[in-house]
Amino acid sequence: MLLIRASALTDIGRVRKENEDRYLLDEEGLLFGVADGVGGLPGGAEAAQLSVDDYAGAMRTVPAGREPDLVAIVRHTNEMVAQLGQRISPSMGIGSTLTVGCIRAGVLMVAHVGDSRCYGSRGREFVGITEDHSVENEARLRRARGEVIYYHEANRNALTRCIGQPTPPDVDVIRRPLVTGDRYLFCTDGVTRMVPDSELGSLLMKHETPQAAVNEIVQLAVRRGGPDNATAVAIFVDSV
Repeated sequence: MLLIRASALTDIGRVRKENEDRYLLDEEGLLFGVADGVGGLPGGAEAAQLSVDDYAGAMRTVPAGREPDLVAIVRHTNEMVAQLGQRISPSMGIGSTLTVGCIRAGVLMVAHVGDSRCYGSRGREFVGITEDHSVENEARLRRARGEVIYYHEANRNALTRCIGQPTPPDVDVIRRPLVTGDRYLFCTDGVTRMVPDSELGSLLMKHETPQAAVNEIVQLAVRRGGPDNATAVAIFVDSV
């Protein structure tokens, strides 16, 4: 039998006036994740908060033993955030990333829109489970299909999908059967811009508790300048 331990931490950083990151940590419901209000748009905190709240609320209505339709749930969340954007920012809208996971029948199911991330560690392997929905990555994928794509270097990290967009977003869904000893990390780009993947893997594996892991990861991002809000959720999979 698997035992799940999880912890989360968020920090406003050293530059921003408001924390527009939100995290989801529901150990009883086995729901986890992060959301990051889109910079440059108003209502980032409201968009991120509604994103995690709507997703979690929908997940809690899924009957036990039934696999949730993560695409439909996240698209509903997108619609709710878009409607809120029409009320509080009708000219520009609002937006958020959303990278969330649920554990069902020993499987971690991840739904992903935007450039927050989920990583997994198993044995000595530490891998990115999600791929950023950015201009650069979109161009790379389309070039691999033979298309001729150009973009301005200044826009390479701009989002191509977010929660709150006018049309239903494409939602990446990834499934990972859990194994004793697995560790997972959900985090916003305030972490990943300051702490490289190789270092994140080492920090996730060196600690005995998920709380110690998120504490060091988030605090390191802040110590290195903290230009953005920094948020992390760590999940440790043990056996009983």
